[in-house]
Amino acid sequence: MAFNTEIHPGVCAEAPAATRGFVFNHTMLRVKDPVVSLDFYTRVLGMRVLRRLDFEEMKFTLYFLALPASDEPVPADEGERMVYAFSKRGVLELTHNWGTENDPDFKYHDGNAQPQGFGHICISVPDLDAAIRWFDENNVTYVKRPDQGKMRDIAFIKDPDGYWIEILEAGRLAGLGR
Repeated sequence: MAFNTEIHPGVCAEAPAATRGFVFNHTMLRVKDPVVSLDFYTRVLGMRVLRRLDFEEMKFTLYFLALPASDEPVPADEGERMVYAFSKRGVLELTHNWGTENDPDFKYHDGNAQPQGFGHICISVPDLDAAIRWFDENNVTYVKRPDQGKMRDIAFIKDPDGYWIEILEAGRLAGLGR
C-alpha cells in the first residue's frame, strides 16, 4: 500500500476530495531593499525572477522567484509566465514596501527573535559541502554550520533581512528522526 500520511492527533487520515489538485504555491517575505535581496536570492541562491508586479497606488512591489530545473521551459509571455508562477510549487514572493530601503533604522522581524513566530524557509542542495564553500566565498552569514549543534548536516544561513534559510542535502538525512 502506498504511503498517504503519518497519523497523529488532529491529522485527517484522508485528504478531502474537495482539496484534490491543491498546490502549495508560495511563501511571502517582506524585504527592506529589493536590490540587495534580489542579488542574494538570484546570485547566491541561484533563484530566477519569474515575475515582477508593481502596485503604484498601494506603493509596493512583488517579485516572484523560483528554482526551475535547468531543462524546465519557462514561458516568455508575461501572462503565461504569471500562470506558470502561480501553478508552480515552491515559489518565493518577495514584497517590497516602497521607501523602506531609504530608512537606515528600518528592520523586519525575522520571526526567530522573541516573540517567535515564522521560523525559516529551506533550500535543498545537491552537495552540502559545495554549497557551504559557495556561501563562504560569498560571505554569507550563518546561524549554524552543518558541523555545529545537535542536528548535523543541516546549515542555517541568513538573507539580507535576517530571515533564516535552512540548507540541507536530502540524501544525508535518511536517518533523521529514526
